[in-house]
This record gives sequence, C-alpha cells and structure tokens, in this order.
Amino acid sequence: MSDLFDNSPDMADQRPATEPESRDRPLADSLRPKDINEVIGQAHILAEEAPLGRMLASGKLSSMILWGPPGVGKTTIARLLADASDRHFVQISAIFSGVPELRKVFDAAKTRRRAGQGTLLFVDEIHRFNKAQQDGFLPHMEDGTIVLVGATTENPSFELNRALLSRAQVMVLHRLDAGALGELLSRAEAARGTPLPLTEEARATLVAMADGDGRAMLNLVEQVAAIRVSAPMDAKELAQRLQRRAAQYDKSGDEHYNLISALHKSVRGSDPDAALYWYARMLEGGEDPRYLARRFVRMAVEDIGLADPQAQTHALHAWEIYERIGSPEGELALAQTVIYLALAPKSNAGYVGYKGARALAKQTGSAPPPKHILNAPTSLMKEQGYGAGYAYDHDAEDGFSGQNYFPDNVPRAQLYDPPDRGFEREMRKRVDWFAKLRAKRNS
Repeated sequence: MSDLFDNSPDMADQRPATEPESRDRPLADSLRPKDINEVIGQAHILAEEAPLGRMLASGKLSSMILWGPPGVGKTTIARLLADASDRHFVQISAIFSGVPELRKVFDAAKTRRRAGQGTLLFVDEIHRFNKAQQDGFLPHMEDGTIVLVGATTENPSFELNRALLSRAQVMVLHRLDAGALGELLSRAEAARGTPLPLTEEARATLVAMADGDGRAMLNLVEQVAAIRVSAPMDAKELAQRLQRRAAQYDKSGDEHYNLISALHKSVRGSDPDAALYWYARMLEGGEDPRYLARRFVRMAVEDIGLADPQAQTHALHAWEIYERIGSPEGELALAQTVIYLALAPKSNAGYVGYKGARALAKQTGSAPPPKHILNAPTSLMKEQGYGAGYAYDHDAEDGFSGQNYFPDNVPRAQLYDPPDRGFEREMRKRVDWFAKLRAKRNS
C-alpha cells in the first residue's frame, strides 16, 4: 500500500515471494499490496488512463520522482513497478548512502544489464542528496543502466536540480483521504479476522488521527487491537487511550510554505474563519509565533496598506504584546490581529505604486531633478540656474503650486492609484483634488 510498508534500509530486497506469515510481522508489511491495482488513494496516477497506468500498459518504464507526504505509497508503488516491468528492485536511502554505496549500486546494475536484466533503483529521501550526488545518477539513467524512482516529501522544484528533473517525470501522490483510510481500516480488520472494538464515531476519530498517513493508520490499528475492552470504545475513550499523532508539519519544509500561503491568502480574501484555522494549524504544528507576528506586519503593509493605516499599528502592537507576555496569552493577541487584518479593507495600491516607482527609477537611470527644485547654496550653483523659478507652495493659493517635480525628460506618471474603499476613499479624494488643481495651475 505504501512506503508504509518498508522500513528496511537494505540495498536490495531479496525476500522470497512465499515468505511465511509471522505473528511478529507488522500489519503494515503483511498488508502490502501485491498488485498495482491494490494500491489505495492514488488512482489519479495509477488508473488505466493515468500516467503510470499508460506507462505500464506500454511496457516502457521511465525514470520518475514520486512526490507526496509520508505514508501514501511511494515505496510500494516503486516495488510494484519493478515487478510489473521485470526489473531487479534495489532500494537505498539518501540518509544512509554516499558516493561509495552509489558506485556499488551502479556497478551491480551494469553487471545485471549485461546479463539481460534491468534495475529499478528506488531512492528514498532523494532530496537529501546534494547537487553533485544528484548529477551522479544522470549518465546511468541516460544509458539505461537504471530506471530511477526517487521519493521525496519536499517540493522537487526547490530540492532537486534541473538536470535530474529534466530526465525524470514528477508524479504527485495525494494525502490519503477519509475514504481511502476507511478502506485501509477495513482491510486491516479483514486480515485480523475480527472488527476493532469501536463505535462508528470512534472509527471516524481513528481515521482523523491517522492524518492522511496509511502507515500511521495501520500502526493505530495495531494499538487499538492490543486494547482489551468489554464493550466498543467511543471517540472519547479512544482519544484517552491513544496518543494523538502530531500533524504533519515541518517548520523548514514544504508544508510550512503551504500553510503560510493558505493563511496569507485567507487574510487577503477577508475570511477571518479560514485565517484563524490556518493560524491554529501552524501553532499546532509547532510554528514560532514570532514568525507569524512578522508575517502579520507584512500582510498589513502589503495587502491593506493605507486602506486602514491602523492595521500596521495593530499588527506591531500584537507582536509587542506577545514579546511581553509570551504564550499562551500572547497567541490570543496574534489571533485577534488575524481577525482584524482579515476584516480590514484591502488595498495593494501602495505596494503597486512602490513597484511601479522602482521600475520607473530603473528605466530612467540617472535623470537629474529639474533645476527649479534644487537648492543653490553657492553662487556658482545660482549661476547654473539652480532654484530658479521655484514656487514656494505655502505661498501659493490652497498651499499648492502645481509645479513639476519629475525630471525634465521623464513624463509624469501616476504611480499611486488608490481604490475607493476604506481610508483610501479619503486618499482618492486628495489625489483627485490635487490632480485638478495641478491641471488648473499648468493651464
């Protein structure tokens, strides 16, 4: 069913197909699928018309990267691909292997190839190999010595080099949903010959505890099976007897960026409920609240701006409160900031204006300011025309002269274009008023 089912770091799996069942054999291993059609939850790549299904039907297996969370079938799929294509299966882990081990693998694969047998090399945690090690696979993939199947929980776009990605197709494996986990639970009960002592509500709780991980599901089944009870357990009793599994979250990995993206976009989308949910998910995963506090200030600047000038102040004050009182009370202050930011009027006009100004500055190079707005502290500068014709705005009608402040050879550009919402309604009125006065003065 999954990489679920193989915890062995051996370089090659030589286990006989007729290995006898053992009472000590883990449930995850005994339930490992023996056919590709038995794999749960990955029909989008394994079905007949899906990428791997078509590849197997054609008899032409190419190198690939299996990208997905833990416990969704990466190792199992690699094994079954080797069986289906009549290739020798070799498994290594990037954690335990280096250049000497890789050379041995490649030499053995070349020997097999001369004898007429291909090799499927499964590399677990392939993203842990450095660039030079990843490059070492390329010639052996290109000459057909190996078909590489790499497994990773991290985004290949960031963790694998372009040369390797250009020679391997990325297959995205999905987190197992409740239906797939429920089917796996039923298989486990059938293998045991008896249902688990759980109410329907407790079964749903057990599925939730697995958190999309098939290996975790089967480990939980073994824990429940070891409990002796006189009546089926309900959800509350199950939760008391089992230690809830920690949610999948790596503060420096792909899931970190996925969740902060979800939180940021929920705030931008003015959905305080979704924003609170993702904020709580990150805290439950062990995220540093200080990181979130910094991010909230960024949201206030980037997505709210002058539509609500108090948003930045609110975010900074919540950060200060957290620093002063710590957890858990400080996290409540940050939660209130999430709500405030989500419900604040949104505007990226300041952000867009700033980016436009940077682009225009880059485009216009070293164009000097017009001489009439330059100071002339020396007689030579006065002779050169510095400050000549400058109109002091405070002396002008309405305190506005309407002079040009852009370089002489740079056409005037409207970089800040506020929307008609939030406090920027007032800013819109001011921009339009000054534009009208400027046109009047210059006419």
